[in-house]
Amino acid sequence: MRFLFTMLTIPKSYSVLGLPVHIMTNYIDWLLDGIKQGRGTHVVTLNAEMTIQAEKNQALAAVIKNAELVIPDGSGVVLYLRYLLRQKVRRLPGIELAEKLLEATAEQAKPATIFFYGGSPEIAEKAAQIWRKQIPNLNIIGTHSGYHSLQQEQQLLQHLAEIKPQLIFVALGVPKQELWIAKNRHLCPHSTWVGVGGSFDIWSGRKTRAPRWLANNNLEWLYRLYQDPWRWRRMLALPEFAYKSLIYRFGYNTLRNCKY
Repeated sequence: MRFLFTMLTIPKSYSVLGLPVHIMTNYIDWLLDGIKQGRGTHVVTLNAEMTIQAEKNQALAAVIKNAELVIPDGSGVVLYLRYLLRQKVRRLPGIELAEKLLEATAEQAKPATIFFYGGSPEIAEKAAQIWRKQIPNLNIIGTHSGYHSLQQEQQLLQHLAEIKPQLIFVALGVPKQELWIAKNRHLCPHSTWVGVGGSFDIWSGRKTRAPRWLANNNLEWLYRLYQDPWRWRRMLALPEFAYKSLIYRFGYNTLRNCKY
């Protein structure tokens, strides 16, 4: 049974390098309630790499700060919250949030309408087909590739404005998906928009997730690097995040406690 109090609950946020992260016991119920109530929501799944990008990209930082829900996706963010801010928090990878949300919507008396946008040609549709096969009650009403012309994008935007899906998954990668959602969410102001990165690739079978033992030991990034060696430059954000976390946390406290 879904808890009625989620309708009135406002997620409590904590600052990670100046960006908000919301901590609550049940993200899925809160999101389901928002979908039911038509409470327009932008969901950001924050990790260390995105945090460092936001330091150098003010547009991205502004989008994250304005998002209604920021999830602790990456291990670095979770460790920051757990050991530096002393918060009881569990990591919730964006793909798992999306999967749980899809499963939960199908259990509703009136399943929410869903749209998949992004990924390589045919990947979004293949991912949708696999989900429909797994859960026949899932109400995926459309898909669209992330590779298209400007004219095709305008047609997509017009289509979204007409059908107004209640739940829209956007897989364009960071920071493109976050910026795209912020720019276009006015077309479906009562919808829930979620940036899901490479989830379509995994759902479609094009790629696989890291083994559980790697994820449990905060080494999922290593598996992603193995699959996509070109990501090595982006992985440099991880030690940078660790260093800046210590400086931001303890350096700030030292300055604040200084007496002049």
